Formats: sequence, structure tokens, C-alpha cells
Amino acid sequence: MLPELNHEEILRYSRHLLIPEVGLEGQRKLKASSALVVGTGGLGSPVSLYLAAAGVGRIGLVDYDVVDSSNLQRQIIHGTSTIGKLKVESARAKLLDLNPDIQVDVYNEPYTSENAMRIARDYDIILDGTDNFPTRYLTNDVAVFLGKPNVYASIFRFDGQVSVFYAKEGPCYRCLFPEPPPPGLVPSCAEGGVLGILPGTIGTLQATEALKVLLGIGTPLIGKLLLYNALDMSFDFVQLKKNPKCRVCGPNADIKELIDYEEFCGVPGHDHGEEGSAGAGWDITAPELAERVKNNHLKLLDVREPHELEISALPGAVNIPLGQLASRLSELNSADEMVVFCKGGTRSARALELLTSAGFKKIKNLKGGINAWAREVDTSLPVY
Repeated sequence: MLPELNHEEILRYSRHLLIPEVGLEGQRKLKASSALVVGTGGLGSPVSLYLAAAGVGRIGLVDYDVVDSSNLQRQIIHGTSTIGKLKVESARAKLLDLNPDIQVDVYNEPYTSENAMRIARDYDIILDGTDNFPTRYLTNDVAVFLGKPNVYASIFRFDGQVSVFYAKEGPCYRCLFPEPPPPGLVPSCAEGGVLGILPGTIGTLQATEALKVLLGIGTPLIGKLLLYNALDMSFDFVQLKKNPKCRVCGPNADIKELIDYEEFCGVPGHDHGEEGSAGAGWDITAPELAERVKNNHLKLLDVREPHELEISALPGAVNIPLGQLASRLSELNSADEMVVFCKGGTRSARALELLTSAGFKKIKNLKGGINAWAREVDTSLPVY
């Protein structure tokens, strides 16, 4: 039995009640419904705000990060006053301020194979606001195993994608991407950037699809992938088909339970405190590098993109972007002692793998990248 609306709610949702496709019964459906939002960042911000405003009765938020000033360019659910606070708590306060009649559950923990089924089980729909492949595959598999719709979206620079993966009625994410891309092939938004308004556009489309599914109206993006480009304001669609050989939702599926998604994707799904590290024996810290530079003729290799040099740079460093490094190895001398760096140490760690495989041995990775140098050695440089 659907819950009733009180007079205050009728006034709040009056613009919905005037739409025949929603009306009073539809609004009562939304009040009775629940949605789990995985991630409270760029996509999770508009998604959760619009679900709350629309009157979805119960919203779950999964995240374990804290608000950072670099988030505020796009993560509009947070603010300057909440920098340093848990993202889930910052988001919950904003949602309840927007709509105090809803229930907001928070899960301040990484979304993993150990807890995902427990967290997602009681929600009607899952919205994927993640930014890494292990959690994306995990979210898909959880939705398939629980028989729930998975409203998917991804963003990078000026481009976005949206779809509804619902194995009961169409393909799942694995039908489209059976295998993850090779580690390092697809840069993250932290490495490649994202137009601040892009997650607003894509996240709002995500919320729209979720409301359509919950209300049972319109034609959701099941079996269809929306492609958006902000630079030319274009929307394209790709028809998707269920893959009969899908390992999770196909008739002969061999994946029956959640797996180790970090091992499957070859990359970490969560920050384990070693971001920007190449591992024991390969790292050098910023203070250590500062001492070495004084006494040794070290070569510095900057694998960032050229436009990043306008933000910060180290004197004397050679710039070869990571994407060009394999074809420009002849410009480097394997006999030189060399320290490789980037913004935060992630790209340079990948560069180290390439260099060692090419025979370079006297190399180190600047742990934490030039941002660590700016924090710990030369504070005149900006952190970005």
C-alpha cells in the first residue's frame, strides 16, 4: 500500500501532481521508493539532490572520502564550510535541508565485495556515480545478482555517457564491456580533468532515468547508451544488445558471486594510502629528492601534459608526456640516474613500469608527484 501525502507534501510536489504521467499516485510511488547512490562526488551530487527534491523517500549514500577544496569545482552538494568533513555527512545535511521529509542513510565505508550486497539489498534502484573500473564492475554485478536496475554514467573532460543496465530487460555493463581496459590506458578525472558543469549535465540525466524507472513512465535507456559531448553540444545514441556469452547475466554465466574486482581490473578501486606510489624500493619522497638534487646531477623527467607546466614546474626537468614516452625513449639515456614525476605520482609510476621494461634501472618515482614537492619543499608552487 502506497503512503499518503500530507498537505505540506502536496504543496511541495504540486508541480509533479499537475503532470498526468506523475500525478498523486506517482508521487506516492516516489515516496515509497528507495535509491542507492554509490559515490557523492561529481555525479552523486546532482543525482542525490534531484532525487531528494523529487521526493524519493529513502536515499542511501556510499562514500568514504572527505571534502577537499579541489572537489568544489564540480561537486555542488558540498561547500567551503564542509571542507575536511565526511562527504556522506556533508551530503546528508544538504539533502535534508532540501527535503526534510525523506530518509537519508549513509555508509561511510569503501564499497567492496564484502559489504556491497548488504548495503544494496534493500534499495529499489542503484545509481553508479563511481570513477574507477573495479567499483563500476562491482556495482554492475551487485545489480545483476539482486535483480535491480543500475543507472550508469561516466564522465571525462567534455564527454559523458549514460545508460540503464537492467539484466531482466536488457544488457548489463559487462555485456558492453566484458573486460576492463588495460591498467593505465584510461586516465581518471584527477589525471585528465573534467569540465565542472559536465557532471551536472550527466548526473541530471542519470536522475531523470532513475525517476522514469521508479515511476514506470517513458522509455528508459535500457539497451541504449547515450553519448554526450559538451564542446559541440551533441547527443548520440548507441543501441546495445544483451551478450549471450556474458559471464554474469548470460544463460551460461560462470560468475555467480562477487569477485576480487581490483585483481580483475588490475588497478585499485580505492585509495589505500599509497596513491602516487610505485612501491617499495622505487619511490623517493620530495624531501629526499631535494637533498639529492643538491649533491647529484640527477635527471628529472616530467611526464605530465605540456599545459600542466603552466601551473607548476621543476627547473631543468625534461617534459615527455606519458602518452608519448614509449615512442621517445631514444631521447633518454639509460645510464643516467633519473627521477620521474607527474602531478600526484600515478602517471609517473606507470612511466616507471615502461622504463624498467625498456632496460632503465637507475630510476625513481617521486612519490606524491610535484604536488608533494609543493607541499613539502617549495611552498611557493601551487597544489592542483
